[in-house]
Parts: sequence; C-alpha cells; structure tokens
Amino acid sequence: MPDAASSFNVLLTGFEPFENDPINPAWEIARALDGWQHAGATVRGVQVPCVFGRAIEALDEAMARWQPRLVICLGLAAGRSEMSLERVAINVDDARIPDHAHYQPVDVPVVPGGPAAYFSTLPIKAIVRDLRAAGLPGAVSNTAGTFVCNHIFYALMHRLAQQGMGSEPVRGGFIHVPALPEQAARRPGMPSMALETQVQALRVVISTALAVSEDVREGAGQLH
Repeated sequence: MPDAASSFNVLLTGFEPFENDPINPAWEIARALDGWQHAGATVRGVQVPCVFGRAIEALDEAMARWQPRLVICLGLAAGRSEMSLERVAINVDDARIPDHAHYQPVDVPVVPGGPAAYFSTLPIKAIVRDLRAAGLPGAVSNTAGTFVCNHIFYALMHRLAQQGMGSEPVRGGFIHVPALPEQAARRPGMPSMALETQVQALRVVISTALAVSEDVREGAGQLH
C-alpha cells in the first residue's frame, strides 16, 4: 500500500542490465530517484527483468504495492542521443534476439485480443519542450521497438485502460534513454549521456507530467 507519509506515489521502472553489460541506465536512473519527493509525490524506483511476461508480472506487483498516480517505464535505446518520449505502444512481440530467459517470440501479441496500439498518456510534447528549455536533449519517438520495452509499455497502457470508471485515472508512458559514457567507451561512435544528466532529465519529466494535464499542440512529427 502507499506510504502514509506521502500524498501519492510515482512509479519509475527500469530494466536490469542486459546480456553481458554490467549496467543499465534505465535502472540506474530509477534507483537514483527512488525516494525523491516532488509536488506531494514520492518516487518509487523498481527494477524489472528483461524477460517477456516476467517484466509485466514485476510491473503488476509494483503497481499493486504502491498504487501510483503516475507510472513511467524506462528502457535503454543504445544509439539514441536524446531522452525519447515514446508516443505509441503496439500489440506485438517480435524479438530479434532472445530475452534473458532465452525466449524469442515472433509475431505474438502482448495481450491476445487487445487493441492494435495504445498512445502514451504522458504530456510528451510538453515534456520535450521543458527538457529543451532546461538544456536537456529530448524528442518524441514514434517507435518503442518490438522487444521487452514495447512489451511492458503496451501492458502498462492496457492495464491503465482497463481501470474502473470510479477510480482516479493513472497516467503512464515509456521513455527510452541513451547509453552511459562507460557503455559508449566500449562501443566507439555510440552516443551517450551522463547519468547525472539523465537523472536531471527525469526530474523534469516527472515535474511536467504532474503539472500538465493537457498536452501542448506543436509539431514533433518525423518524415521517416
């Protein structure tokens, strides 16, 4: 149940390190912000496994425990140079490589019979605006991939869409984050962003998500 000392909780999930990499910025951000308080909210950082199915189970357990008003899932997108606010989750698992349980689903729905897609309910354009105003790289992304990141993103949005009419709406979404400098050092040419900068960016994300009820209308589309 929510901690009585806080008005409400914000759930921030991050994936465990993947494959042979000893670190994952998604989890490091969530861990760094665990316990951070802002505007009456307390952040609860939770690690989730990079495994189809089990990632959703961990998300369900965390949501049941903390009863959050806002849920933000994080995942690494090696090769991206900005905080990528994902716009849409699609109902398909199509893994190019196996997960940590050696499972590699191909063209399998995340939720059988579920809608083809869900949009994030975060104010993604307002967040990008505020990130850039703070001197932090951010952009709207129109693909969260088809691996475990999209898997947990779709599951989150499906659960939020199934909320009872009488319950207070919970907002949620997914953000892909860049690699850390120590990861890029092993992969010449890979973009990176310092952990301290990424943590600062998530503070902006959370602040804007809590303050902005209706997203701004401004161009953030892509040609390809």
